[in-house]
Amino acid sequence: MILFPAIDLKDGQCVRLKLGDMDQATVYNEDPGAQAKAFEDQGFEWLHVVDLNGAFAGQTVNGEAVDAILKATKNPVQLGGGIRTLDHIEAWLSRGLARVILGTVAVRDPVLVLEACKRFPGQVAVGIDAKGGKVAVEGWAEASELGVIELAKRFEGAGVAAIIYTDIDRDGILAGINWASTLELADAVSIPVIASGGLASIDDIKRMLQPDAAKLEGAISGRALYDGRIDPAEALALIKAAKDVNA
Repeated sequence: MILFPAIDLKDGQCVRLKLGDMDQATVYNEDPGAQAKAFEDQGFEWLHVVDLNGAFAGQTVNGEAVDAILKATKNPVQLGGGIRTLDHIEAWLSRGLARVILGTVAVRDPVLVLEACKRFPGQVAVGIDAKGGKVAVEGWAEASELGVIELAKRFEGAGVAAIIYTDIDRDGILAGINWASTLELADAVSIPVIASGGLASIDDIKRMLQPDAAKLEGAISGRALYDGRIDPAEALALIKAAKDVNA
């Protein structure tokens, strides 16, 4: 089980949004590289980064900030937001990313995802953002009629490294993870699932360590870490203890 601290980038700064609304952004750090190093120093082993401007623009916007993050931390970094072509994927992986996250393009052009998985095995994840059980695209600005599990099943056997599942209705408001829909997805596919959206307290960490959540690869935490609602040392100690028991 991995706890991924999140850095969401807007205009070169680390922010958190409420319910995916770009007009409801709280700035937590003006220096993304320093924030990445801080998370590493706290003991985290991965970093989840989203180019929010890029998600809306359909191309990388916060490239300099991502480069600063890659320079500042030795931890593997996964990046989503505006990555829509094979050339774009290759460029980012060559710059040191461990994994790219494909969201809108997974809905618009699933064949591209399949090709990316062949060319870059183990380095391509799919981001599924849901509102009311339906997949949202274009930086959450557009809803589709596609169901979450329906989309996920399209990539069974393709070599997708993970599915990052975000419940938009809970993102950034500390309402707790939507465990019912998250675990339903994890049970429906063989692809590892990473939970995102709503992680609120240490109780959520304890919940994701329960046996019925064993298929989850991990969870992403943003506002709860920045606001101090989750203590990194306590959370990481719980995860380590669970790993030791299961070893």
